[in-house]
Amino acid sequence: MFLPKYPDSPTPPPAHTHAPADPAPVRRSLPAVQISPAVVAAVVVGGVVLTALLAAVAVSAISVAIAAVVLRSLIREQNRR
Repeated sequence: MFLPKYPDSPTPPPAHTHAPADPAPVRRSLPAVQISPAVVAAVVVGGVVLTALLAAVAVSAISVAIAAVVLRSLIREQNRR
């Protein structure tokens, strides 16, 4: 009574016979990239400068945080008296 009804002849999935209209594009070789020592030196100097700036920002942030903790403790002690 509650059995599913199957079709008499199931249809198979369609077989795709897709053929590309254009042949595969020909790969062209790229020109060789030459890196001069001046470019390497510029990149290294830029990296050193950016690293120094990041370190300066980190040291400044730490010193501001320490100063805030010290000031907060001094103000708290001033209010307790």
